Amino acid sequence: MAGLCQICLHNLNHLKILIEKTIRIQMKLSNQLINMVGMVFIYAIAGAILFSCGQQSTSENESEEVVMTESPVINGLTEAEIADGWILMFDGKTSDGWRGYGKDHFPTGWEITNGTIKMIGSGRGEAGSTDGGDIIYNREYENFHWKLEWKISEGGNSGIFYLGQENPDLGPIWKTAPEMQVLDNNKHPDAKLGNDGNRQAGALYDILPAVPQNAKPVGEWNQIEIIVYRGSVIHKQNGEVVVEYHLWTDEWNEMVAVSKFPGLNPDWAKVARKGFLGLQDHGDDVWFRNLKIKAL
Repeated sequence: MAGLCQICLHNLNHLKILIEKTIRIQMKLSNQLINMVGMVFIYAIAGAILFSCGQQSTSENESEEVVMTESPVINGLTEAEIADGWILMFDGKTSDGWRGYGKDHFPTGWEITNGTIKMIGSGRGEAGSTDGGDIIYNREYENFHWKLEWKISEGGNSGIFYLGQENPDLGPIWKTAPEMQVLDNNKHPDAKLGNDGNRQAGALYDILPAVPQNAKPVGEWNQIEIIVYRGSVIHKQNGEVVVEYHLWTDEWNEMVAVSKFPGLNPDWAKVARKGFLGLQDHGDDVWFRNLKIKAL
């Protein structure tokens, strides 16, 4: 009986030890679980904070980008344009820098009004006004990027000249200068003349059509760029390249040969490397603004 009690006591002690170990293991596991849950919770909070900071940083960067983007300036230059070497050709208030072709003054047939250079239409066709005629910027350019805007009156016609020569023996600037056409394509008869639309707005007049033909309607502003660099010439109209060609090549000579220009000046194809920029008096109301240029 005494031996049996000792065995029972031994077993009880062993059971006690097992229970205590089990409790310790359970507590350890419980603590680990608590720790794991706690860590997951902490990581979740940290992640949320980091995400929020990232969103805030992105928003701040976006705000900075918006602030840094400069709005277009009418008859002025942005800081970026000034830094990039652009020159303002018209301040919206005066005719400074402009004069009549073959003249020493700004013609009274033109006026500065409402932030524009306006040709006062005579209703008598090309150069029909008193003290009118084409005007030129009083500086010659060779390689350049020229930007400007125009709008035309109903049925109106005008033009933008470049690389022109002021030669009294030849007469008007169009006898030496390529011309980017300015026109009311819907009403002016010139739109139906020439070949394949090469007398419509944006065209290299009477030589190459503007493709695509994207001129805006009468009374709306058209954004223009003319780029000349070592004989390569590009016309851009309302953000699209519409004409591209190269001066002095065999192809150029062939294109000019079938145009109206050899009949006006047999040497017209020999466009000068450097010349004047001009705006045409064709007897119709036309407005220009936002003229600026960068030498290349």
